Amino acid sequence: MNRRDVLKGLGLGVLGLGLNGKWLGPVMSQAAPGSRWVKKNGLFSTGLGSAKVCLVKGNDRRDIVYQALKKIEDDVIESIGEKRILIKPNFVITTRQLAATHADAVRGILDFLKPHHKKQITIGESTISRQGTFHGYENYGYLPLEKEYNVKLVDLNKQPWQYRYVFGPGHRPTPIRIISTFLDPDVYIISAAQMKTHDRVVTTLSLKNVLVGAPLNDYKTNDKWLMHTEYTFSRKSLLNYNMFHLAQEIYPDLGVIDGFEAMEGNGPTGGTPVDTRMALASLDPLAMDTLATKLMGFDPAQIMYLTSMAEAGLGQGDLSKVDILGTPPDQCQFHFKAHKKLIEPYGLTS
Repeated sequence: MNRRDVLKGLGLGVLGLGLNGKWLGPVMSQAAPGSRWVKKNGLFSTGLGSAKVCLVKGNDRRDIVYQALKKIEDDVIESIGEKRILIKPNFVITTRQLAATHADAVRGILDFLKPHHKKQITIGESTISRQGTFHGYENYGYLPLEKEYNVKLVDLNKQPWQYRYVFGPGHRPTPIRIISTFLDPDVYIISAAQMKTHDRVVTTLSLKNVLVGAPLNDYKTNDKWLMHTEYTFSRKSLLNYNMFHLAQEIYPDLGVIDGFEAMEGNGPTGGTPVDTRMALASLDPLAMDTLATKLMGFDPAQIMYLTSMAEAGLGQGDLSKVDILGTPPDQCQFHFKAHKKLIEPYGLTS
């Protein structure tokens, strides 16, 4: 059983929430006894060992993604086992390439998987755009991938879903529809994220790509907005809490960050490009996102969704316990501009 299986069990192992004073009943835990990811009392383990994060800088987007994955090849292939693979890119909108995961970054992932995995791979996204996910596949050059590789392009917004809860106005439990694929223990989730700044939580990387991608947008009602709840620009944005809450059950198995051309400033859609020319990969997405946040020039200790997950032991958040393979991080250090609305609340420089 891998880490996400255990997190799924822990996420289910809570008492039913009350909604408007009504008791919804208990839900049984399926956490694995004796797993190194949980203590005997069922809490997450906060004594995690070291994590590996691969960092590669270069002049070819596709190749640096491939090379980052090659550095942990044996570990990745072992972790996949017999599971079905879902590659989840980021199409927050479908009309601006800088805001989305580039098709060549996905090609780098597929090049890596091709010799090892003969089953059909799903590329699935759940955009917020009213034009639909396939509008993004077309605009961003994803359609040829079905002929180049054994892959199927899927609009996850048209898949089955299940109810879960997030914190809503007044911190009350609010039902949210979660796409069932993200809850399936037999699906191996690869988060293929674009390196960007964000208007609520400073950075958006591999974890946020999956956690905010999981709620349904049926093109009539977009449940992803329920993750944000109150549009406040502060360090206490409920988006931090809701991502931490869902991460107990929804978690990428493998994280990949496309940082060949990143976004700074008014992300996740309106920012400007940064010529970063790097890629990251890790089986510990939290360790990877923490490192990427630092490489962008931000302090990970200020970002609540990262620190909360680290304190709960969902991954390694202490960079002194992260083995960085590949390019030395001092060769990839930048100072990104933050979103203008977060400069004052976070004490950042413009």
